[in-house]
Amino acid sequence: MSGVAIADRGRLIWFAMRRGLAHVAGRLVVLRPLAALRLTGRGERIAIAPQSLRTADPTRASEIYAGRFALAGKIVVCDGRSPFEMEPPSADWAASLLGFRWLRHLRSAETAGVPRGSARALVEDWIALQGGWHPVAWRPEILARRVISWLTQASLILADADMRFYRRFLRSLTRQVRFLRWTAADAQDGVPRLQAHIAITYAALCMTGQARHLRRAVRRLSAELDRQILADGGHVGRNPGALIELLADLLPLAQAFTACNIAPPPALLNAIDRMMPMLRFFRHADKTFALFNGMGPTAQDLLATILAYDDARGAPVANATHSGYQRIEARQTVVLMDTGTPPPLSLSADAHAGCLAFELSSRQQRIVVNCGLPATGKGNWRHLARSTAAHSTVTFNQTSSCVFHDTRLMRRVFGTLVADGPRRVVIARDADDHAEQVRASHDGYADRFGVIHQRTVTLSADGRRLEGEDIFLPARGEALPPKLPDEFAVRFHLHPAIRATRVQDGHGVMLTLPTKEVWSFQSHEDRVDIEESVFLGGRTGPLRTIQLVIHGRARKAPRIEWTFALTAEPAPATASARPGREQTTLPR
Repeated sequence: MSGVAIADRGRLIWFAMRRGLAHVAGRLVVLRPLAALRLTGRGERIAIAPQSLRTADPTRASEIYAGRFALAGKIVVCDGRSPFEMEPPSADWAASLLGFRWLRHLRSAETAGVPRGSARALVEDWIALQGGWHPVAWRPEILARRVISWLTQASLILADADMRFYRRFLRSLTRQVRFLRWTAADAQDGVPRLQAHIAITYAALCMTGQARHLRRAVRRLSAELDRQILADGGHVGRNPGALIELLADLLPLAQAFTACNIAPPPALLNAIDRMMPMLRFFRHADKTFALFNGMGPTAQDLLATILAYDDARGAPVANATHSGYQRIEARQTVVLMDTGTPPPLSLSADAHAGCLAFELSSRQQRIVVNCGLPATGKGNWRHLARSTAAHSTVTFNQTSSCVFHDTRLMRRVFGTLVADGPRRVVIARDADDHAEQVRASHDGYADRFGVIHQRTVTLSADGRRLEGEDIFLPARGEALPPKLPDEFAVRFHLHPAIRATRVQDGHGVMLTLPTKEVWSFQSHEDRVDIEESVFLGGRTGPLRTIQLVIHGRARKAPRIEWTFALTAEPAPATASARPGREQTTLPR
């Protein structure tokens, strides 16, 4: 392991120790009345309740009122007991429950026939059972989500409340905010830590007794935004979904500043302005995000709400060098490609080994995808989903291009991190009137197998043809090492909606889309196998699908060429066409 990696590992161990100390400090709050007294404030009240951009579902409201909590893919029926007394079926379920984001569904209480006091009763239950201390509920990343949820739903929680509950609610919220100020720096790096600073800033704006902390909160939030939001608008953790998650909180935060007659900090506005175009960068024509680095199903309703705030509505950039992605778009065809190195060690818990993987979509249909990660039950799939084999790129000797650091201590505190991977990714773009091309290479296999993987993709100007080339170059010298294994597999995972039919010569496959388009896949000199795969990025859970695979040995076949081509597309409706039926032009 390199010196930099050793230094990173040392920082992580120190961070784990700090989190442990924060845990002990929290327990002391309960054990020492004087310490607990310092966490309460006087004179606080809710001045404003920020807007929540997340939609409310009346059906979910009815389920919650009936004591049925469906969270993180698990269902718990409370049978008259408080949900905070129940044994959590999973850690994700507990985190979802204690983060209180589900509280928004009770906004639709009247539509769902739910009494108005239901939200207040559930909050009161939590204060009574866990408001003093709880090892999970008081973790800074969960605490931040709860603070934001309570503030955005304050009008719902406090509707028709008596003064006794109002004071109890404010005391609990003040106590949580002050504890979060102590522990925000110990939140998991990345989105959770940024959300902790967002929550503290929300509180400083919305609670009268917290206003004196606003300047410090803004300074720390600005520093975290500058660190985490890259120059091209991507997130430093390289998960496209982080943009949706963060903008859902940052946009209302900017409005809260305005509502308080305070100019939003420049770092906040600049971060939003950079992030907005990247939403369009990662989006296919079917409105879903490309499945890179921990991205799962796209929350399309939330994404549409966020995009409504984008006044510029400009075309997305093509070359997101800071984030490590490339986009090629021609007519109604989109190619998105991962051309980045892994994020820093402390931010790599969601990073995938998918360097040079790409996704292809035509009109409203994705064709080539990565496996992605499911919205629920991530723990069951995470190891598979992060491997190189789960991406539409090349695997070498059945290994991933990244090495994952997986020890019990690190996994418990941070998750499985990327200890090593591609350190140098070289990218070149070229375009003329006929086509646009991206050529990239990475050295993720250089140390282990002495090989550099280079991939070139070229999309024609009319969007009807994507030509690709994978080359295996020696990392050192003029030839690949003779004594090291050289097996490779070039993988193209297909969306579950695609129907594949093998061409008789074994070098090609016909792909039929639900839109009645027909694309052909050809490997000019190599056999194409059709193998099983799984698609994890769907809204309904994991789905079986297939992948096209070209197997070979790099010393024997150092260059693999392949092509996706549109061979038939739906004919436009004509006056003579029968109503309700589409005409299709068949391939010649």
